[in-house]
Amino acid sequence: MMFEKYDAYKDSGVDWIGSIPTHWNVLKLGSIFAQRNEKVSDQDYPALSVTKNGIVPQLDNAAKTKDGDNRKLVLKGDFVINSRSDRKGSSGLSSLDGSVSLINIVLKPRKIEPKFSHHLMKCNAFIEEYYRVGRGIVADLWTTRFEEMKTMNLALPNIEEQRKITEFLDQKTSEIDQAIAIKEQQIALLNERKQIVIQKAVTQGLDSNVAMKDSGLNSVGNIPQDWEIIKFKYLAKVRYGLGQPPRQLDNGLKIIRATNVERGKIVEKGMLYIDPNDIPWDRNPTLNKDEIIVVRSGAYTGDSALVTEEYAGCIAGYDMVATPFNCYPKFLSTVLLSHYVLYEQIYLLRMRSAQPHLNAEELNELQIVVPPMNQQRLIANYIEKVEADIGEAISLIKQQLEKVKEYKTTLINDAVTGKIKVA
Repeated sequence: MMFEKYDAYKDSGVDWIGSIPTHWNVLKLGSIFAQRNEKVSDQDYPALSVTKNGIVPQLDNAAKTKDGDNRKLVLKGDFVINSRSDRKGSSGLSSLDGSVSLINIVLKPRKIEPKFSHHLMKCNAFIEEYYRVGRGIVADLWTTRFEEMKTMNLALPNIEEQRKITEFLDQKTSEIDQAIAIKEQQIALLNERKQIVIQKAVTQGLDSNVAMKDSGLNSVGNIPQDWEIIKFKYLAKVRYGLGQPPRQLDNGLKIIRATNVERGKIVEKGMLYIDPNDIPWDRNPTLNKDEIIVVRSGAYTGDSALVTEEYAGCIAGYDMVATPFNCYPKFLSTVLLSHYVLYEQIYLLRMRSAQPHLNAEELNELQIVVPPMNQQRLIANYIEKVEADIGEAISLIKQQLEKVKEYKTTLINDAVTGKIKVA
């Protein structure tokens, strides 16, 4: 969509703003906002959280303190922004009275339409400039104080034009957000369909005309007459990986940790390396092709991935390794991520303790629905194609989603800096 430009522009003298309409004025932030620095208690003023999605009530399970006036007062219409760069983008106009942690800067709008300030100070250009004027030792621990913030330059039209720009952006961003929500829902539905297709394939097979029998498992129901229910220990041999890794290197043997396992795939993010000579002689952590690595502890407990040729010879970290026998490895790997195993068995086991955990004894007792070997191959190949097709569709929607989000960002930036005329 093309938007009209203003009739004439001038140089703002501010790098991050650039040219502005000739009737706009450049003002110091400190002349537009007053700092609200009153300390209060969350016993008197409800605790609010400053997030990338704005200012919201703090979760009930968040830690509270009785140390007196330990927070900053926020009133409806204030703009609040986190001062730390590792919370970049956490800001917004508050629609509530309450209190926020002392690390935030609370601003009371004086010579600016509050809703316009929200759009202006949530735009990427402002956010980058805000942290640029701060100070710190490293980039992810940068802090911007009000003393630095108040020296920032802002370009503003008159109040009436601010209101018109705000009305335009409120309407347009609402429409864009609806489009984003629709695409996110499409992705969710595709993922749901994938799970349904996989669940049906691994519990009922690909032929809907075969005779069925009761599986004895509530989460499965009927299964084909020639299928069996077999414990995991009769399908794979389980061993533990390396345990706590030795000294870490910049190169050497790759070590696969829980963070490298993502729903059936091994990913490179945060990959560590070790010296093969540091591996204890009494451990067998080396991964072979078609083995399955299963996360045994932490937030990723129960996640698993089939070892491909690319990662054969790598080292399993703290997690478990299953070597399939009497079954097709890819089928077993797929089954471990299916609903009736992952959600109805593994997740129930991992929730028995405060810290999610799964051990070899528990893994060995999993009840697996097993078809004849020739059907295992057919089912695994079928699911691989389904995942590829749905994955391609999701990838396309994600690309569209990114373009919509980029359009929203550009639209806001251009409107609040006068690059387009919308009022």
